[in-house]
Amino acid sequence: MSLLGRLLKNRRAGETHLAWNMPHLNGPEPLTLTSRDFGDGEAIPLEQCAKTIGGADLSPHLAWTPPPSGTAQLLLVVEDIDVPLTKPAVHCLALLDPASGHLDPGALDGRRPGPGVRLLRSTIGRGYHGPAPVKGHGPHRYIFQLFALSAPVDIPRLDRARPRALLAAVTAPVLARARLTGVYER
Repeated sequence: MSLLGRLLKNRRAGETHLAWNMPHLNGPEPLTLTSRDFGDGEAIPLEQCAKTIGGADLSPHLAWTPPPSGTAQLLLVVEDIDVPLTKPAVHCLALLDPASGHLDPGALDGRRPGPGVRLLRSTIGRGYHGPAPVKGHGPHRYIFQLFALSAPVDIPRLDRARPRALLAAVTAPVLARARLTGVYER
């Protein structure tokens, strides 16, 4: 076990500041979010982890049930709630075409996003950034959250907005939402 991991063992961001818990992103939960790569609460495969720990930084396959009528845009937020910071780390932030119904593996690539994907700035950069928790820190939970918005996200300098500022600025009512939790530990 790494000394740093042991020292930070009890320090975790927690769910308080998770996008899911922001009052303006609250909504009904008729959507279902799944992945062929891992089930809810299961381990994320190494291939979906960061290159720095031997992974490929390949975003996982994601699929969802049809969003409600009137959905203008989907907002995907991936957060690590066990990072030893005061707020969860945003590993990916993307706007999706609601008609797509799924994302193929790698569709959240920062250089070549899949069709219907608009990547926004995350804590780490643009695009999907896989798990790379501190060795010995214990299991980290990565929460994949999908929000069906009634209007497109429209804020000044959208592509340059910091993740927390962008999430706070979403004003469109949430018509539906879903979440999927993956776990990774080193």
